[in-house]
Amino acid sequence: MPVTIDVCNFVATVTLDRPEAMNALDPESVIQLNAAWERISADPSIRVALLTGAGERAFCTGADLKKTMPPTEGFAELHFGSTHGAPSLANLRTNKPVIGVINGFALGGGLELALQCDIRIASDRASFGLPEVCIGSIPGAGGTQRIVRAIGQSDAMLMLLTGSRIDAQEALRIGLVSRVVGAADLMETALAIAHQIAGNAPLAVSAVKRLATLGVETTLSLGLELEQQSFGLLRNSEDRLEGRKAFADKRKPVFMGK
Repeated sequence: MPVTIDVCNFVATVTLDRPEAMNALDPESVIQLNAAWERISADPSIRVALLTGAGERAFCTGADLKKTMPPTEGFAELHFGSTHGAPSLANLRTNKPVIGVINGFALGGGLELALQCDIRIASDRASFGLPEVCIGSIPGAGGTQRIVRAIGQSDAMLMLLTGSRIDAQEALRIGLVSRVVGAADLMETALAIAHQIAGNAPLAVSAVKRLATLGVETTLSLGLELEQQSFGLLRNSEDRLEGRKAFADKRKPVFMGK
């Protein structure tokens, strides 16, 4: 299995498990990643997901060029024809928070995969890059769009146009990652954040993620209106009432996602 998923205490750990190939993505990996995202979205026992790579060298180095030969179909047929909608990395969607646990190289499609995570925690050994222009190509799984939104125009263009790699400390400086920790502490740090999120009200967490994601793509006035509507929808939820009771009783709330 090139992708594994383990669930414990409301946290799913999704692992790219091809360390012998630097966790490069073959067609089977892409299919299984899409299946993992579907499970994360549908499974009530999952409130937060971690995404990481097996081994100590790589998070993901992008497409496995040995197993991803150019398709025989024309682009129009692939994009608009019967195969449109086949599994890809470009748009892995879930309303539940995803934390990228970046333990090594995050290059090309690997960085594009990390950019789809809501929070990114990196090992001090990690490095990042979008080297596609160096081989006559471009990022094809959202890289040109998401990195500008994540770190701003100038730093994003520097990475996109040169294809150069940056280390973990530079990634932290430009806001590509939230924290940099020692390799031995990486998973513990990520799990602590995941458990903190998982202890919060699931409906509120999902609403916050959805609103923040939509807010980037819409006007401030529309975003504020959506926020007010979501506030009203959650106002009488069982979890919100439980949160208030727990505060009054000076105890930890027990949220049920209702």
